[in-house]
Amino acid sequence: IKTFNMKEKSKLVVLREIAKRFEPKQLYTEKEVNEVLKTAYDDFATLRRYLIEYGFVDRKPDCSQYWLKEGVTGK
Repeated sequence: IKTFNMKEKSKLVVLREIAKRFEPKQLYTEKEVNEVLKTAYDDFATLRRYLIEYGFVDRKPDCSQYWLKEGVTGK
C-alpha cells in the first residue's frame, strides 16, 4: 500500500485482504501483529487500529493478545 487515504469502501477491501495474512484461532502479540502489518504498509499502527475498529481483529483490553475474529476472511 502506498497510501491509506482512500474511500471507505476501498479501505474495507484492503483491510479484508490484509486480515487474510493472519491465521484463524491463533493468538498474536502486538509485536507479531506489527511485523505482519509492516509488510503491507509502513504505518502499521494505523492499519492495526483500523483492523480493530472495523471488526477484523480483536484484542485483550491490555493489548497483550490479538486474534482474527471468526468468519471475517472466509477462511
